[in-house]
Amino acid sequence: MSGCEARDAKKLVRSPSGLRMVPEHRSARSPFGLDEPPWVPDKECPRCMQCDTKFDFITRKHHCRRCGKCFCDKCCSKKVPLPRMCFVDPVRQCAECALISQKETEFYDKQLKVLMNGATFFVTLGTSDKAELMVCRLSNNQRYLVLDGNSHYEIEIVQISTVQILTEGFTPGGGNTRAIGMILQYKVPGTEELTQMKFTASEDFNSNKKMSASWLAAMHKATKLLYESRDQ
Repeated sequence: MSGCEARDAKKLVRSPSGLRMVPEHRSARSPFGLDEPPWVPDKECPRCMQCDTKFDFITRKHHCRRCGKCFCDKCCSKKVPLPRMCFVDPVRQCAECALISQKETEFYDKQLKVLMNGATFFVTLGTSDKAELMVCRLSNNQRYLVLDGNSHYEIEIVQISTVQILTEGFTPGGGNTRAIGMILQYKVPGTEELTQMKFTASEDFNSNKKMSASWLAAMHKATKLLYESRDQ
């Protein structure tokens, strides 16, 4: 097993919430992941925290695996995939959390694959006017944005501070726009210095344009999810 494979190895663990496939090393954890929430203690929730139904021998209490709050079966009956917490199977969630998790599933099923497959861009570093053709992709452990060309860069996702998607095709009447590039700023590890990179889609082939636009859309969703995680 190579060093990268060992670092990215996973293990199956059982928690009160269910089976989870988690990285063996916390340093390999995805920046999009969430920690399991502490459950509201049974003694502190005599009633459903949604409909206020009183718990008894017939009406059992259930904990939402995403928020940890206590609900009756009616208010916490949905079992929905929760990849951000690395659950192997769909888990019980309240209606509000289930809706959020269902929206995130599309990101995990589609957008992450697009990012890891990569796309080709002309990349300009800082204030330079010289662009380099590079393949940009998300690393398999989702922790780094990897850029390969004559040069090589690895930008830690959590160090990205801002992402601005560049578009064209806007009309005063609100016509369709197409993503053609992005500007991102990230912190250099060990400093507070911000470095800027500009990505411009290659115009060589229509297929490249489509792939680049899909990659940029996925990147926009990834950073939005990342910023939401920082606020949680």
